[in-house]
Amino acid sequence: MKNTRAIAAQRIVDVLNGHSLTTALLTIPASLSAQDKSLVRQLCFGVLRYYFSLQAIMNHFLTKPLAKKDDDVRALILVGLYQLVYLRVPHHASVNETTTGALAIKKPWARGLINAILRGFLREPEIAERDTSEEVIYNHPQWMINQLRADYPEDWQSICSANNQQAPMTLRINVLQTTRENYLAYLAEKQISATPSAHSVFGVHLMTPLDVQALPGFLEGKVSVQDESAQQVASLLDLQPQLRVLDACAAPGGKLCHMLELQPLLKDVVALDKDEQRCAKITQNVSRLQLNASIKTADALDLPTWWDGQLFDRILIDAPCSGSGVIRRHPDSKLLRREEDITSLALQQAELLKALWPVLAENGLLLYATCSVFHTENDAVIAGFLTQHHDARSVDIQLTQGRATPFGWQCLPQAQGGDGFYYAILRKIK
Repeated sequence: MKNTRAIAAQRIVDVLNGHSLTTALLTIPASLSAQDKSLVRQLCFGVLRYYFSLQAIMNHFLTKPLAKKDDDVRALILVGLYQLVYLRVPHHASVNETTTGALAIKKPWARGLINAILRGFLREPEIAERDTSEEVIYNHPQWMINQLRADYPEDWQSICSANNQQAPMTLRINVLQTTRENYLAYLAEKQISATPSAHSVFGVHLMTPLDVQALPGFLEGKVSVQDESAQQVASLLDLQPQLRVLDACAAPGGKLCHMLELQPLLKDVVALDKDEQRCAKITQNVSRLQLNASIKTADALDLPTWWDGQLFDRILIDAPCSGSGVIRRHPDSKLLRREEDITSLALQQAELLKALWPVLAENGLLLYATCSVFHTENDAVIAGFLTQHHDARSVDIQLTQGRATPFGWQCLPQAQGGDGFYYAILRKIK
């Protein structure tokens, strides 16, 4: 099957069946050209970003709903509509290629249906403005809109808008190998347009995304790909020589590597992840950057399997979360996440804090971080922890982006800036 529209539709069906887009994209046929692979990814991201509005257009032209077994036809129609609404692809090419995709998915009967819907939209493009439901206007599930509005009554609309934009590609300079100024000059020599990040002294924004393998200096360890909000974490830990550090949820290793870059004289650094393949990714990143850490495949909650009894001076809990601050990078989460997930995740986050607090040394710092914007996963978790642990004190945070919260600091997703991110620092006292 070489029809790129059909290939994209099949990946979208995988998401509709509960798989992440990241996993679905791994199954793109290797035989496709680099250009075709890029188009497949663009179509998948685009359809999932605008799923609700595209579905409303499709439903207008359907005389009866499609059966579940025809999700591939549904996805193919959405792929065609996305091209007509959002891409600068000639209409005839979009219609013809998408209609032909019905043959690639072995459903020739759908050619007429797909052709009728796409040409119907070209005759009535105003249909796109007709549905005024919030899900369609903001392209988010209603429960998520409700939660954002409750947490951010002044900002929820701008958050939804930022979530529907393509995220910038941001790099982090390895200060052990180069400086930001030198690397920007290096990119200029290669005729690659880039600017310094506004809120991270280590960050560089690429004007046009590049494949990492083609990124100058990447294989040599000069730079890594990391959003500027995530780049704040290592600095907030106040790392000093000879400290013992734990990264409790370390994969894929970006924040761990940044810590090692900023303070190469740490006494001991332990990185955990309970998934063996994800640990392999940590090892790969540490090796590329020519760094060292003790990487263990273990569940942070199961202390006897990994802890040697020595206390840590610094602990990072980059907690599993809803990812509501990085929806622009993972638009599939708008379809995969459920409202009840948030409460369940908050319980897991609280368990991590409770389990790891005893391994923190007196006067040590624990940094709790999420890529979420929901209060339930952020300040509410910290507030609950502080009421139960009288030897914990929150530490003030001041960054150049975002806002202070009662117990930490919240960054919201910015269209041309950083991801949504939450940070809270706890100090252990007598």
